[in-house]
Amino acid sequence: MLDAHPGGFVYAVAGRDSGKCFIILSVEDNYAYIADGKGRKVGAPKKKKLKHLRLTSSVDPFLANKLFEVGKVTNKEVRHAIRAFLGESK
Repeated sequence: MLDAHPGGFVYAVAGRDSGKCFIILSVEDNYAYIADGKGRKVGAPKKKKLKHLRLTSSVDPFLANKLFEVGKVTNKEVRHAIRAFLGESK
């Protein structure tokens, strides 16, 4: 079973955001705070139950380290990481 960790990539499987890729900013109990840097900004992340997320085994090491040390990331960094994860170019 995969664990939810800050900096990890997830897909929403329920709600209006279903099918979209997000990054976990933090985890509390059975909830994860997620953002994509565009529709869901880092300043106002979506609180989503873990059972409504499809976890991936991929973690962005830069974002995970920055979230651990500093506690916050920018929307631009999140967008860049998601684009790289999905293999998209700008």
